[in-house]
Parts: sequence; structure tokens; C-alpha cells
Amino acid sequence: MSIERIDTNARTSRIVIHGDTIYLCGQVAADASAGIQEQTRTMLAKVDALLQQAGSDRHHMLAATIYLADMADFQAMNEVWNDWVPTGSAPARACVSAAMARAELKVEISVTAAKIQK
Repeated sequence: MSIERIDTNARTSRIVIHGDTIYLCGQVAADASAGIQEQTRTMLAKVDALLQQAGSDRHHMLAATIYLADMADFQAMNEVWNDWVPTGSAPARACVSAAMARAELKVEISVTAAKIQK
């Protein structure tokens, strides 16, 4: 089974597809100066765009790992997450506290999804 890598540089590929499974690299907010809810919204919008590019959508997510710079933001992040995840399509999920690559980032997500079968 082949491996397809999309938007690859020296360190990472934004999307990796192996068979019918899609792996997204960690996604962060479009505006790191925004608050946790806006960072979460724009991060999830990036996930939507990458999943669409790879032939999937949020209904086909298998797993998500969310990294928070401060667990005090857990409830506010979840408010946005809960509105974004389709009813009945919640992935297996972990949420952990982690140091971010840039101090102003509050949240990052890594997603695994299935391709939409046509």
C-alpha cells in the first residue's frame, strides 16, 4: 500500500495518506494573538480545509489529540469543540497539557480520519 504525502517540507507533511487513513500534522490558530475560543475556531477551520483536501470531513474523524498550553482553557476550548463536532461523529480524543512551539499559542490539534468512500 502506498503512502501519499501532501505539502511536505524538510520536517513535516501537512497531510499523509496511507490506504484509507488520513493523518494531519498539528494545526494551530490562524491568529496566535487571539483568545482561546478564536484560536480553537480558526484551528478547526484549518482541519476542515485539510480534511476536504484529503478526501474526508469531520464526520470521518477517527482520533484527535488536543494540546493545551493551559488546562484552565479546557472548558472554553470544549465549548467551541462541542459546537464543531457533528452529533454522533465524535472521534476518540485525548486532551493534554503541553508547552507550545510559540508562547502565544494556546491550542494545537492532531487529527486522524478515514477517507470518504465513494
